[in-house]
Amino acid sequence: MISLIKSTFYKERDTKRELCKFIKSAEKLSIGEECRKFEKNFAKWQGRKHCVMVNSGSSANLALLQALLNLGEIKRGDNIGFSSLTWSTNVTPIIELGLNAVPIDVETDTLNVSSKKLLEAIKKCSIKMLFLTNLLGFCDDIDVIKKICGEKKIILIEDNCESLGTVYKGRKLGNFGLASTFSFYVGHHMSTIEGGAICTDNSRVETMLQLVRAHGWDRNLTEGKQLKIRNKFKVNSTFYARYTFYDLGYNFRTTEINGFIGNIQLQYLDEIIRKRRDNFFRMAKPIYKQSDKYYRIKYDHLDFLSNFAVPVVCRSQAIRDKLVEKCRDRIEIRPIVGGDMTAQPFFRKYMPAFMDVLKDSNARLIHKQGLYFGNNPELTEEEMQMIIKIFTT
Repeated sequence: MISLIKSTFYKERDTKRELCKFIKSAEKLSIGEECRKFEKNFAKWQGRKHCVMVNSGSSANLALLQALLNLGEIKRGDNIGFSSLTWSTNVTPIIELGLNAVPIDVETDTLNVSSKKLLEAIKKCSIKMLFLTNLLGFCDDIDVIKKICGEKKIILIEDNCESLGTVYKGRKLGNFGLASTFSFYVGHHMSTIEGGAICTDNSRVETMLQLVRAHGWDRNLTEGKQLKIRNKFKVNSTFYARYTFYDLGYNFRTTEINGFIGNIQLQYLDEIIRKRRDNFFRMAKPIYKQSDKYYRIKYDHLDFLSNFAVPVVCRSQAIRDKLVEKCRDRIEIRPIVGGDMTAQPFFRKYMPAFMDVLKDSNARLIHKQGLYFGNNPELTEEEMQMIIKIFTT
């Protein structure tokens, strides 16, 4: 059975050995210096000014939306557009925070929202913000989407949990919007077992994210920022300052263990994404030539494709069902991410007013006729040949 992932993290034996040494010698395992070091290192790698590490990519999504609410950039009742083909925790925070989740359809050849689909959507329903998912390492014309958002005063944020390292027109995905979220869950491009992050160039957003991550208090802020916020709220006593909650927050703190693993794995990240790219080309090119069976997936517009998993969208549900049988007990497969979110029970329950925004959508077609198989840096040539044979014969 070829599984989606093989290891907890890349070069697992070496990483575990270093982790054991760290745990034995560390004086502190709650959030601290290793996490701050990771934030600095990851922000530099991503090409952003700020990084805030949290305990998961899902928490990153919720923390970012909460931070923007706290700052008054969005307010309860606002319409928030989202990529209809995505994972649940890209959508559920919108609903949980009293915002309206407006689905936007995707293109079959990129699996992502395009400027065309965005313009079609906002003609029907205006939105205050677009939470764009960069799905499976791909994107559409996100530069044009950014321009449209700027012209129409729509806040753009990116869920980049599946596209770490992909480059489009000279810029890494995750660097087009006001802020972006990342996941370091097992099986993602880089694993810290559990973990996530938010990156931004905006200092106000970064400061609020620090508060949101830790109950709404200021303990993780720099001394200068602590002094500023304490003066603003006239909190003069250090005793009370440590237990003053300045805004709405959660406990999304990660641990020094996750930070330490992240710092090790960052050393391998460029190697990891190169292997994922090479694996994708090795498998996808012959598979996608089967145009009578599969829809075309476009990726030649990308400077660098850091693939998460290899998607296949079948020409019919019967072809998809046959593939599922062929893969049984041989290749681990899944629906394409979480499929069409408007087809999920939670969306029907909480967002009935937006159920009919999309009809006969590409997202629904992909939901019914699509699947993906894993791509990881430890795939062997023999395994890739087996995958190609199953999907091309």
